[in-house]
Amino acid sequence: MTEYTIELESNELAALICGQQDQYLRQIEAKLQRHDAGLKLLARGDRISINGPEELQEQAIRVISHLQQLAASGADINTLSVSYALSLRDEDKTDVAKLLTQSFFTTPKGRSVKPKTFGQWLYLNAIDHFDLVFGIGPAGTGKTFLAVLKAVAALKQRRVDKLVLVRPAVEAGEKLGFLPGDLQEKVNPYLRPVYDALDEAMGVEPARKALDRGIIEVAPLAYMRGRTLDNAFIILDEAQNTTPQQMKMFLTRIGMGSRAVVTGDTSQIDLPEKQLSGLVDAEHRLRRVQGLQFCHLTRVDVVRHPLVQRIIDAYDKKEEQEEQEDE
Repeated sequence: MTEYTIELESNELAALICGQQDQYLRQIEAKLQRHDAGLKLLARGDRISINGPEELQEQAIRVISHLQQLAASGADINTLSVSYALSLRDEDKTDVAKLLTQSFFTTPKGRSVKPKTFGQWLYLNAIDHFDLVFGIGPAGTGKTFLAVLKAVAALKQRRVDKLVLVRPAVEAGEKLGFLPGDLQEKVNPYLRPVYDALDEAMGVEPARKALDRGIIEVAPLAYMRGRTLDNAFIILDEAQNTTPQQMKMFLTRIGMGSRAVVTGDTSQIDLPEKQLSGLVDAEHRLRRVQGLQFCHLTRVDVVRHPLVQRIIDAYDKKEEQEEQEDE
């Protein structure tokens, strides 16, 4: 057991990295503990001392170095930042701090939006370079929100003439029939997350005007049949709830000058039990097709409450246990 000391540039920087009452140091300690060995981090002014086995010390040094780069460049340090730094401790991504400080969108309220994880950066980069991108991952990874921001940016820069945002109207354990109104009014609750993302990206009134003028269209997937969409940015959300036939129908709507993003979470399929998901089928069929990209976001990329990561872990472990029992 030896002690290693990291000397930071200032007490202020140390405070950002350590958090209130050293909560981020405690978070690092808890994650790096082993059943046969412990790790102790102690902050003294602008210094952090690390006590423990050499292997754990090296991991802690990499985590703190990553946080130091983020803090020094003006990025927020929070429990999510620390969780992501911990997930990268065994990987060589020394430039990730720079990538995560690059703003790609500014909201009407002046909020600068940056990728919060390396997985999000890869996803955004894919949208910039491929005409068709599949964003697959659990809830809270920003799949839909980031795609909508990219779509709005393309519209503002006049790289496309129209935004088309689509969702399959599949009940998640509920029924459409009891809802009042016509079909459009019945499916609006399923499209609410898309409207929320538009309001954040454009502002409520500009978004409503664009919808009224037909520059932005939000619709259930069934409305896409028989159409060809040219010079448009098209987003298919909740794609895990499409059938293979619906997925084929959607993908063949893409016209000249258009690009599309397909998002979904294959762990939350609401189709009948024996029905194959169009998203799962598409990944199998299209994995070797040139000109498109599959981006897989994971629990590490969850940017909601930190508890969401732990909930996803718990469900994943339970499903793995059930699969092993079935075998």
